[in-house]
Amino acid sequence: MEVDDDNSPSTSAAVPDGETTVPTANSTPVQPPAVPPAVVPPTIAPLPAVVPPIAPIPAVRPPVFKPPVPQNGEVKAVDSDSDHEDDGRATAGEYEISEESRLVRERQEKAMQELLMKRRAAALAVPTNDMAVRIRLRRLGEPITLFGEREMERRERLRMIMAKLDSEGQLEKLMKAHEEEEAAISAKAEDIEEDIEYPFYTEGPKELLDARIDIAKYSIVKAAARLQRARRKRDDPDEDMDAEIDWALRQAGNLVLDCSEIGDDRPLSGCSFSRDGKLLATCSLSGFAKLWSMPRVSKVSALKGHTERATDVTFSPVHDLLATASADRTAKLWSSDGSLLKTFGGHLDRLARIAFHPSGKYLGTTSFDKTWRLWDIDTGMELLLQEGHSRSVYGIAFHQDGSLVASCGLDALARVWDLRTGRSILALEGHVKPVLGASFSPNGYHLATGGEDNTCRIWDLRKKKSLYIIPAHSNLISQVKFEPQEGYYLVTSSYDMTAKVWSGRDFKPVKSLPGHEAKVTASDISADGRYIVTVSHDRTIKLWTAGNIEQENDMDWTEG
Repeated sequence: MEVDDDNSPSTSAAVPDGETTVPTANSTPVQPPAVPPAVVPPTIAPLPAVVPPIAPIPAVRPPVFKPPVPQNGEVKAVDSDSDHEDDGRATAGEYEISEESRLVRERQEKAMQELLMKRRAAALAVPTNDMAVRIRLRRLGEPITLFGEREMERRERLRMIMAKLDSEGQLEKLMKAHEEEEAAISAKAEDIEEDIEYPFYTEGPKELLDARIDIAKYSIVKAAARLQRARRKRDDPDEDMDAEIDWALRQAGNLVLDCSEIGDDRPLSGCSFSRDGKLLATCSLSGFAKLWSMPRVSKVSALKGHTERATDVTFSPVHDLLATASADRTAKLWSSDGSLLKTFGGHLDRLARIAFHPSGKYLGTTSFDKTWRLWDIDTGMELLLQEGHSRSVYGIAFHQDGSLVASCGLDALARVWDLRTGRSILALEGHVKPVLGASFSPNGYHLATGGEDNTCRIWDLRKKKSLYIIPAHSNLISQVKFEPQEGYYLVTSSYDMTAKVWSGRDFKPVKSLPGHEAKVTASDISADGRYIVTVSHDRTIKLWTAGNIEQENDMDWTEG
């Protein structure tokens, strides 16, 4: 009998007697169908006598029921913890914590302790003053500061130390330190009440005291005369202030270039008119100062004595004397005939501007050593070394009464000092860049300053604030000067190669004085207000004068 092999099931297999089939873990435990014994036809060769034995299947524990397998036959991955779930149950009596779990638990406990410590520290009262924090640390026996430690870090360290002491139960030590601190503070307060504190000052020589007394006497007379003149102008019906100011401004508005002269081989740095207006002094970076006759600007003499560039020159308001400042750290006093009288040495760096006291007895100098100094003209003695600026001092100006002096410098600050007491009575803040020039108005209560922020500020000394901010130039302002008689107008010189005239009433522009080909370093106004002189790095002296106002008025009257 023949058997069709194609019709035989592919999954059937001959199983020797005595063997049983075991379902796999992934199959459903279903009883396999009975297979009929195979019939071997006589025409087919007999099967081998020995059938290779099937490898024995290891003993398998009873199956564990798990979630059903997905329809597509893929087995869903499970976590390793669930794989060993039964092993854990089986060995519950032998449960052990791994090293990793122990470390995690320790970290959690440590974090909890730190959290509790921070909560405890946040509830403690810690001083906010840094000095009190240092004292508390010292009383607790801890370093008062660590390398690179800032104030807030130091306070936080004290907070944590106090919290640690609190958690360790050392409250007695903490309270004792607190009581000692309170006792020390109260004792110090009692000492302060008992002791009489005097303001700090540096005792000066007897000559300075004599100078202060002399300045006080001089300023009282000058101030009284100024106030009397102001009252007379106010009360006199014949006095028309507005008409006077208008006339002065018209004269300033008619300023024209009268003369231009080469002043030196090097750039010019300063200029000044003599008290009678007959002489003009200039100085330059060559170190020379020169005297010129007015009004034709003819050279009279040259003053040679400085070893470095000259930075400023000024005439005495009462004598035929002039002074020069230089980068050689000295100031020199000269006679009008060109002879050297005195040398003032003492500054530690180069000098900037200088000015005479209105009495003519004292000379003020500024320097890049951050100080300005007051000198006695007669003896050549340094009366006062005044600090107060955090950077170099550049400009200086005396009040016409002689009681006050203004200094300004590269710290963008202008200070007003009382020469009678030595006190700094005003610190004028407003400029955002170095202040290079200052000038008191003859009215006694206006001060003008100019600097590198291209602005000129007008300060009211009575109100202690800035009244006007004049955007005067397109470059830094090198010097400012009020008209010396009544202060009817103000002149500013600038590195934008121009000088400008401004009204002293409302500080509006009156006249621009162009003509220089380089930055204008200094300017001055004659005592009678007829001339304005400017000097520049183009090495020229330019003299400006007003047109003949009276002649114009006569012509207008005739035409009318």
